[in-house]
Amino acid sequence: MSTLESPPVAGLLRQLFAQADQDDPAAFERVNAALKRLPHPPDQRQRAELMRDVYMPVSPDVGRLLYVLARSRGAKVIVEFGTSFGISGIHLAAAVRDAGGGRVVATELDPIKAERAAQNFRAAGLFELVDLRVGDAFETLKSGVGGSIDLLLLDGWKEAYLPMLRLLEPQLSPGALVVADDLDIAPEALAPYLDYVRQPGNGYVSVELPLGDRIQISLRT
Repeated sequence: MSTLESPPVAGLLRQLFAQADQDDPAAFERVNAALKRLPHPPDQRQRAELMRDVYMPVSPDVGRLLYVLARSRGAKVIVEFGTSFGISGIHLAAAVRDAGGGRVVATELDPIKAERAAQNFRAAGLFELVDLRVGDAFETLKSGVGGSIDLLLLDGWKEAYLPMLRLLEPQLSPGALVVADDLDIAPEALAPYLDYVRQPGNGYVSVELPLGDRIQISLRT
């Protein structure tokens, strides 16, 4: 049995996905109402505070795909940009455990959300595999992750995907996988990122999959 299918992990994931389905529609309504009341567009920290109660999880199918990708790659170092409540991180940490060990470097801007993620990692019995970095990921990842990155999940602010990839690019191992989530949610913001990874001269082979809100998987050649 894989860690993903073990009772503590499988039960927790069912609970978290159900809670997200129940709570996120109303939470998004509250966020949209608050945005309309603001006199100017919010900065990143204000956006994070507004989104504090929103799960924004990957879909169950995307979560299982992340497990399959990380496990088959034998990923020892995984970086997750945008951890939220830790649902995708649980899938990745389960894969790391089943592949023989390693680390998931998880990043979350909002400290309250990060604590919720930490609680979920502990409940899943996977916390010892997670290096949870709280704050601006461009700062918390600036000093490196202590090894070559085998898998990078981009699931934070969409306009930051390309800058984050460029920041971490020197640390990607040959054959590293880069997974970008939510192509349907913000196509304009993601256009520069998609243009970059789809240009063969930039060192990637990419494919788009119609799972969840659509994802892009890129192999670092």
